[in-house]
Amino acid sequence: MNQDQVRKKEDRFFREVEADLVNHPPHYTAGTIETIDYIKDVQTAEEFQGYCIGNVIKYLSRHKYKNGLEDLEKAKIYLGWAIDSMKGEPLQK
Repeated sequence: MNQDQVRKKEDRFFREVEADLVNHPPHYTAGTIETIDYIKDVQTAEEFQGYCIGNVIKYLSRHKYKNGLEDLEKAKIYLGWAIDSMKGEPLQK
């Protein structure tokens, strides 16, 4: 395996690790239910949508100063969950 192939393999690995930290971070999946599912279950649909939209605002506001692309990906996920909730559909994870 040449140096170029090794770099590509490393890049792919780190992209996969980063995706896991955005979509299913281990600190939110340690129990039997993901934290987002619990939050959705204990709030009304309107409260949950507000929670999601608030997180969209938070991640969009800080992405330039904190985690860049990772924060934009998180904003995208929360926006999707707000839309899913408004449509009465299960959360797409």
